[in-house]
Amino acid sequence: MDKQQQTEIEAAVFQRLVEHFRTHTDVQNIDVMNLASFCRNCLSKWYQAAADERGIEMSYDAAREVIYGMPYSQWKEQYQTRASDETMAVYKEKHQAMESVGK
Repeated sequence: MDKQQQTEIEAAVFQRLVEHFRTHTDVQNIDVMNLASFCRNCLSKWYQAAADERGIEMSYDAAREVIYGMPYSQWKEQYQTRASDETMAVYKEKHQAMESVGK
């Protein structure tokens, strides 16, 4: 496999991941964060950073729209649910642990 093929495969995998998230709107960001330490918002930030690294100006909101397939405010209104107290406690515990090790 050459570098171009690798890049094309990686792009296809990324597109499939984004489509998976768009299709599974029942999966909440906080649940993904608790399990995998990243979520749709993280993907949006990484997307924006990659654009910026290539000299392409992109706002965080524009990057979110790429990942969510719609404006974030619309996705949030349609699909976001309130996290349980237990889910929030897990998130806070993990988040504090990550901050203490500098991640």
